Amino acid sequence: MNYHNEQIENNPDAQQINECLNLATKILGDNLLGVYLYGSALVGGLQKYSDIDLLVVTHNATTSSEKNVLTKHLLHISGLYMRSAKRPIEMTVVEKRAVNPWHYPPRFDFQYGEWLRASFEIGDIEPQNYEMPDLALIITQVLLKSQTLFGEQPEKILAPVPYADFIKAMLQDLDRLAADIKDDTRNVLLTLARIWCTLETNTICSKPDAADWVIERLPKTYQAVMNRAKSICIGDENEYWEDIKASLKPCADWMLQEINTIKLSINPNKIAYKVSE
Repeated sequence: MNYHNEQIENNPDAQQINECLNLATKILGDNLLGVYLYGSALVGGLQKYSDIDLLVVTHNATTSSEKNVLTKHLLHISGLYMRSAKRPIEMTVVEKRAVNPWHYPPRFDFQYGEWLRASFEIGDIEPQNYEMPDLALIITQVLLKSQTLFGEQPEKILAPVPYADFIKAMLQDLDRLAADIKDDTRNVLLTLARIWCTLETNTICSKPDAADWVIERLPKTYQAVMNRAKSICIGDENEYWEDIKASLKPCADWMLQEINTIKLSINPNKIAYKVSE
């Protein structure tokens, strides 16, 4: 088996990453093609509430039994969001033929994330294998900047995502995202910031970097909102919005308006995007 453990020896979250890697190799065996670490761990660094993001690629779809075993162990490996010293794990499993040759929308085979914990703990593990537009974003990030923990380099297994499909995936459900501003304030603000920044600069950057970029372009009235979102993200402040709650929705609406304006002039034939260092 083609391991690349040396790449994560100096990672402070190496134990959790290795537990996930060992789980995938043990359960999936010869069906496993590659395991890739991507996201905040590679772009901007893991922040206080960051997930450990992993993409797992297989020859064939996983069985119901394999999904059950993966879930059972990931419930112990993954930390509870904002309530555990361990980091939350987001593991997405895809069958190679579902994403290469590329088509949109792609389908995923299995996904573990902390937002699914309550369902998983009562044994509600659906067959999954749904259409998942977000895979366009995940695969693009993996191809641009990732660490290969097992298997071939990602460009040998994954097909590049056309720019138009990347944009389509990024802009899906924008209104629903903005509507969550009251219940998921920090994530909504930082996600809108990253979308706006990516559309304008053609660069995939970390949430703190996106916040910095947006703060310079926001009216002064809303800059405190994004400064707060960034400070909470990097662990400098605790989650607290009561003192500026009147500005939250207007700030989100402002960014949404900017995003919608840019949407009107997007060139779907653009060639590529890059990732910030």
